[in-house]
Amino acid sequence: MNNLNGKVAVVTGASRGLGRRIAARLAQQGAAVALLARTKSGLEDTREHLAAMNARTLVVPVDLRQPESVSQVRAIVERDLGVPSILVNAAGVFGPIDLIKDSDPTAWIDTLLTNTVSSYLTCRTFVDGMIAAGWGRIVNITSAASLHQPGPLNSAYATSKVALNQFTRHLASELEGTGVTANVIHPGDVKTDMWADIKAASERLGSIADPFLQWAHWVQETGGDDPEKAADLVAGLMSDEAANVNGQFLWIKDGLQSPIPSWPEPVDQQPWRK
Repeated sequence: MNNLNGKVAVVTGASRGLGRRIAARLAQQGAAVALLARTKSGLEDTREHLAAMNARTLVVPVDLRQPESVSQVRAIVERDLGVPSILVNAAGVFGPIDLIKDSDPTAWIDTLLTNTVSSYLTCRTFVDGMIAAGWGRIVNITSAASLHQPGPLNSAYATSKVALNQFTRHLASELEGTGVTANVIHPGDVKTDMWADIKAASERLGSIADPFLQWAHWVQETGGDDPEKAADLVAGLMSDEAANVNGQFLWIKDGLQSPIPSWPEPVDQQPWRK
């Protein structure tokens, strides 16, 4: 187990699901953890869970879609815990399951704000402290949906995760040689609240949503991936051995879904560059 004593972690979406498990794992390794989400009651539940580990925690209810709110969070975290060197963006929503022509624009845009823009805002806010310290780890939770062949109904979610992937790659390129890394992970096919929402929405939509319903049944029948594997993957990225892992799409070990090629090795196709 990596020793994270003295380090400060920020985990978004920490009120439930994967965010809570990842926060717990970082706390077990000795990090002080700032718990971020919109719902205070869920964050308090997470804090109680972490209290059994004698972890230093800070509950920060916040709407991460708002730039001014994220800036305020930095001041609060640095005052109460110290300068963060670990950031895990686990907050996310699946968004509207609907045809584009029938979709709710507000819900569609909110999906990108929650899944992509909020990660940009937290990365932008905390990365300079990591660079100054010469060590940092940024992990953004993506999805295999960003690599699947596009199809009907989930344009908002898939687009948000494709954008998150590309944003993380840009960030990683800027961090080369700083001691700070940025990667995305697919946490597996996990039986979470999001899984239940997808199943319910698919059942309402009928045959057009069969691929989603089949996925939901597959996760139910198999029991889904163990969410602790996602925590294992995040914990591994904290190690010295992972210091050169940067700008990658990473998969849990022995997941239900076999890894899909993410992006090829870079090829110089810009003839105007010298």
